[in-house]
Amino acid sequence: MKRRWRLWWLVLILTVGGAACGGAASKGDSSATDAETEDVPPVASWNTDWSQRSIELSELTRGLSASDPRDVIPPLDEPKFETVGEASQWLDGREPVALLELGEEARAYPLRILTWHEIVNDKVGDIPVALTYCPLCNSAVGFKRTVGGELLRFGTSGLLRNSDLVMWDRQTESLWQQITGEAIVGELTGTTLEFVPVSIVSWSDFRRQFPDGTVLSRETGFQRAYGSNPYAGYDSEQRPFLFSGEIDDRYPAMERVVGVTVSGTNKAYPFSVISQERAVNDVVSEEPVLVVWEPRTPPPPSIAETSPRDAASAPVWLSFEPSMARCLPSKPRRTTHSLTGRLARTGTCWGTPPPDRSQERS
Repeated sequence: MKRRWRLWWLVLILTVGGAACGGAASKGDSSATDAETEDVPPVASWNTDWSQRSIELSELTRGLSASDPRDVIPPLDEPKFETVGEASQWLDGREPVALLELGEEARAYPLRILTWHEIVNDKVGDIPVALTYCPLCNSAVGFKRTVGGELLRFGTSGLLRNSDLVMWDRQTESLWQQITGEAIVGELTGTTLEFVPVSIVSWSDFRRQFPDGTVLSRETGFQRAYGSNPYAGYDSEQRPFLFSGEIDDRYPAMERVVGVTVSGTNKAYPFSVISQERAVNDVVSEEPVLVVWEPRTPPPPSIAETSPRDAASAPVWLSFEPSMARCLPSKPRRTTHSLTGRLARTGTCWGTPPPDRSQERS
């Protein structure tokens, strides 16, 4: 039987600070008394049910000083899109975009725009989705917005947990952990959103693979300095922003990782490891997984200084067959391919396509 592969665009494809950002919800008491809710963040006019939660409220940190910080970082509720040709007039070939591919449609959301809005409430085909991005974690995650038959609109709460974006929904005012898609406080506590495939890729890769795709427009209705860096130097910090927890010293707190979730099992692959191995064969929750190194994609706009090894992405491949052939990295042919390999069982050679230099801007 012919082996089939599919590119698994993981929702946690590029996560800065794997030891600190996000994290699983801790066990909480959903029948909390008033005394137990004394750690409610000092926010005005919220109708969130603070007694329903799966975390300790003390884990929430205010990232903004406004009396009601919700949507001070404004989500995009009516996004506009343009063609690949139009976007090529202002996007550099190496610039990172979040790729959302659903059904027959592919959309690119430039990180230069997501950095200022963090959430796009969108609709792809007939499916309402939310494209979310946390600049502090460099995590691009997509979700379906319908829960229990109700359409939710997501916004930025102005709160952080483990230095990761905490979202809120307008319908129930529940709070959601961006990196996991789980409701952690409020009426919907314990609910997990359904993921949609998202990855961070270079604009040239998106343009080449999806010439008929669409691109989030800079015409957002807001005056923002798209392309400037509001988080200059953040990647060189020793601790994530407003993170007070214990640092896992196995890797630097700001180490970038590929986060893989399969059937509830989570695993991280540090860039410092996969950049050396170039192809990592593994099994996660009994699923064969291949993580490959792609050095072409530049860092996100939240990073001012970066080393060459950081200018990369790491797509993940998931085999349909448990008896998949093992993939072996071979010496890359830098003039044509950024990564080549060989299937150990068949000897078949494979590689990522050569970069498209024809329309890259200087």
